Amino acid sequence: MPRPRVGFLGVGWIGRHRMEAILATGAVEVAGIADASAEMAAAAATLAPGARLTSTLDELLDLGLDAVVIATPSALHAAQSIRALECGAAVFCQKPLGRTAAEVGAAVDAARAADRLLCVDLSYRFTEGMRRIREIVRAGGLGRVYAVDLVFHNAYGPDKPWFYDPALAGGGCVMDLGVHLVDLALWTLDWPEVAGVSARLLAGGEPLGRRVDAVEDYGLATLDLATGTVVQLGCSWRLQAGRDAIISAAFYGTEGGARLANVGGSFYDFKAERYRGTARETLSGPPDAWGGRAAADFATRLAAGERFDAAAEQLVDVARVLDRIYGR
Repeated sequence: MPRPRVGFLGVGWIGRHRMEAILATGAVEVAGIADASAEMAAAAATLAPGARLTSTLDELLDLGLDAVVIATPSALHAAQSIRALECGAAVFCQKPLGRTAAEVGAAVDAARAADRLLCVDLSYRFTEGMRRIREIVRAGGLGRVYAVDLVFHNAYGPDKPWFYDPALAGGGCVMDLGVHLVDLALWTLDWPEVAGVSARLLAGGEPLGRRVDAVEDYGLATLDLATGTVVQLGCSWRLQAGRDAIISAAFYGTEGGARLANVGGSFYDFKAERYRGTARETLSGPPDAWGGRAAADFATRLAAGERFDAAAEQLVDVARVLDRIYGR
């Protein structure tokens, strides 16, 4: 049986890394590569010498692809995903799938109509630590979870100008980093209804307000779930944190707690622990090569013939929470 033919749209650092992860599965064939930078495209082509180099999404789709992997600026994600899906190609897209819930919903609707697989690179779900914590929570091992605390503070800011343009990015650190936190909370807790959302957004240490010339670089939000659980999350760019990053997701219940946290300020090394009173148990630790697992999972599911997965509708749930954080 022939392997699915996949095209890659955008092969900067993240796109190329995901290409490597997908190639490592052996499940698909890289048929085409498109990037605005000829240099980036040529570098990616060294990983897949038989791939056709093109310049646009339409040129990629003309190759008769089974799927497209999208790693372009956020403002383009929804429209590019919809275009690919309408042409019969499955899609694996970088987050966010869209800048608003309306954009995300339109992409999910297109996937449903085309009956094609649609996945987003919500990569922290694929850390061993979060997998273990979710299993414990779902099995009732923490009792009734009543509080969730999540943070993602980045001592650096994005290096592309479009990240700082509200129209192009759809938001700042909440859109870039907070999307992972909202997703982890709802995914772990089995998608409860979000009854209320309150938030504060800052830019350069001052309230963002209704500014249209800036995006937030610090955000705090509280989600009140219909189950009674309170979720608190905070994220930032360029925080004076004394380390590269502070990343954690903690779940506290009536019978125990569990927490995933980065090790030594690393963006890549994580440790997960389970708590019982003052005692702690290590669930997982580095090394854990999790970065490309979401992409590899997409490739193997595509090769297995999977079509539209209704779980894609949960992407809209996350986007609606982000809309409420932004007051949209």
